[in-house]
Amino acid sequence: MWRWACPCRGLGRRLERPAAAPQRTRAPRPGPQRRVVRRRPSSRGEGGGNAVGLDEGPGLGLIREGEEREATAYAGIDNIYYLDKADFWYTLSAPLTAGIWGERDTLERVVRLIRATTPDTVVTMDPRPFNQHGGHQLSARLAIEAFFLAGDPSAFPTQITHEHYRPWRPRLLLAQNYGFRSLLGPDAPKQRRTDPNTGLPVFGVFSGTQSREHGVSWAQVKADAARTYATQGWASNPSEVPTDPEKLGSDWFTVLADLGKAVKAEVWPQSGLRPIYAEFTAWTERVGLPWLANNAQPPYPAAPSTIIPEVATAPVLDGVERDGEYPGPELPLVHWQGQEAGPDDISGTAKLARHGDDLYVLVKVTDDRAGAALGKGDLKRHWRTDSVEIAIDPRGTADDTSVTFKTGIFPFSANGGGPVAERDADNHQGPAKETAPSMAVAATVAEPYAGYALEAKIPLSELPAAADPEAFALNVMVYDSDTDDKTGQTRLAWSPYGSAQADPYVWGTARLEGYTPPIDRPTTPAEPVIPTDAARSEDSPSSVAQSRRTGIPLAVGPRTGGGNRRG
Repeated sequence: MWRWACPCRGLGRRLERPAAAPQRTRAPRPGPQRRVVRRRPSSRGEGGGNAVGLDEGPGLGLIREGEEREATAYAGIDNIYYLDKADFWYTLSAPLTAGIWGERDTLERVVRLIRATTPDTVVTMDPRPFNQHGGHQLSARLAIEAFFLAGDPSAFPTQITHEHYRPWRPRLLLAQNYGFRSLLGPDAPKQRRTDPNTGLPVFGVFSGTQSREHGVSWAQVKADAARTYATQGWASNPSEVPTDPEKLGSDWFTVLADLGKAVKAEVWPQSGLRPIYAEFTAWTERVGLPWLANNAQPPYPAAPSTIIPEVATAPVLDGVERDGEYPGPELPLVHWQGQEAGPDDISGTAKLARHGDDLYVLVKVTDDRAGAALGKGDLKRHWRTDSVEIAIDPRGTADDTSVTFKTGIFPFSANGGGPVAERDADNHQGPAKETAPSMAVAATVAEPYAGYALEAKIPLSELPAAADPEAFALNVMVYDSDTDDKTGQTRLAWSPYGSAQADPYVWGTARLEGYTPPIDRPTTPAEPVIPTDAARSEDSPSSVAQSRRTGIPLAVGPRTGGGNRRG
């Protein structure tokens, strides 16, 4: 078995035989002594947060590789193959990710890996666009394409003629399916099920099955393994899962191909597709699996709207609201993600105003407990503790956040430090003092702690393009942490749907009353500055040792000479 995944989500694990496989599809059949030995993520997750230290970028990627190897060892996974592609930030865009990774090169490496390891079964992620990391989407797309191309001698032919691999078509292609997580108990996977979106067969693998090797349920093994991902904050996950089988769920898989051939389903065309979903639909048609695009675009709710009034006098930037500073409507910030919480635990509102070429934002937050105060050098990845995020699409036309302005603001920092702003996952991420030097923030924090009020001045000149006063779009979000371990629990948003921080299609509209941008300000967004430094396999002793053991080159690059050791 071979699993394509991304280290920032999910966990490689053994698949037990389901109680009832759908239709004529056969599930993977590892016996008690058979081990899952092949798994392949593209990146090491170096673009994510770090809950245990200050490392980031390639250094963090190597730490996460160690965590992943330790975690997947619980499931008997011996080999993890990295392609050394950069995990740059949280984006929902597969096309943006494809441009950073080099789509053709990445696909060639995935095809080479299948030919080198000759798996029976390939398990991948869900390729569909909504509410999912762009790296996950693209990983799934490439795995699906490679599944069929690896058996075609005309695909990347030099792998056969010069590298001496042989064509190989796996038997079974599965994609993770998260639509059945509410079904609990051992009887749930015994029923034949169909994915309501694609119409494809789905089967479940009950997590309460006992592992003979570990002496506990696979759900417990998974929980133990997940806690090793300390940099992601998962070390604080509950250490034990329920022992009552009726309280445990299953892992669900959509069957995309069986006996090496695509499983077909009816196609249900959608109209009025937004660009991201139109691009995905075109991809499904190109690879001959158009049913994967069924219902791909969700029924987005109507976005909220507001008016940003012009004020004659600029608000005093001090974290205190004075009469007349913010005459516009108060925007409610409502639960968006994470634990449900009462208004005394976490609640908030936002107000907006404009003076000249400057946007002012006031956010008031009621909060019962302060999260970790981050120190100098760690004031980044704002979602790990109490913070406010302001996301702006100046033209109202963004398909991903690379053409937007997104700032995360910490209302307080360590040792009595004041508020600090950063930019994350946008047109130019980094400390605001470097990436938006004319931006300013202020905050007042209640003592004893009961919340905070935060003000930000965002010059419209700092945005990636001229603000369109009639199409201006934004979102305001609050991140709440009630712990000291740099993990968040609850999130609020003005427009709370899907990945509210990363999906510009969700953001509300805000008309800039009385505003006309300078005539010389560009209407085309600036080219994004995207970090592309990836951890390298050559710097990983584990990857180097694995390459020597398996004979597969580092990062699954081209092989020179020799025969296929699997062939």
